[in-house]
Amino acid sequence: QVQLVESGGGLVQAGGSLRLSCAASGRTSNNKSMGWFRQTPGKEREFVAAIDWSGGTTAYANSVKGRFTITRDNTKNAIYLQMNSLKFEDTAVYYCAGANAPWGGTSTAAYAYWGQGTQVTVSS
Repeated sequence: QVQLVESGGGLVQAGGSLRLSCAASGRTSNNKSMGWFRQTPGKEREFVAAIDWSGGTTAYANSVKGRFTITRDNTKNAIYLQMNSLKFEDTAVYYCAGANAPWGGTSTAAYAYWGQGTQVTVSS
């Protein structure tokens, strides 16, 4: 089993920045793609960003492209999401996810492990 724990969420004004972290423990392996997803009440969980096992390939939702950056540090079993120029519509619970594959892509179905989520609230 792999456990994922997110941190770094909070309340920020529009235009501000936050950095989310996700720490992995348990039967971790660097040969896993990782991702960030988000969800608001009444809506399906949506893709935000993904990174392959090496950190050399990334993907972003169009809504966050150019504002968010996903990175990973395999020496620390951690991934990060730097969020800049935050907008009100970025308000959501953000989830870290891990896939049993070098590349997981943008679908929630590809990810086997999930954290509990961290709330991000952007005030307008």
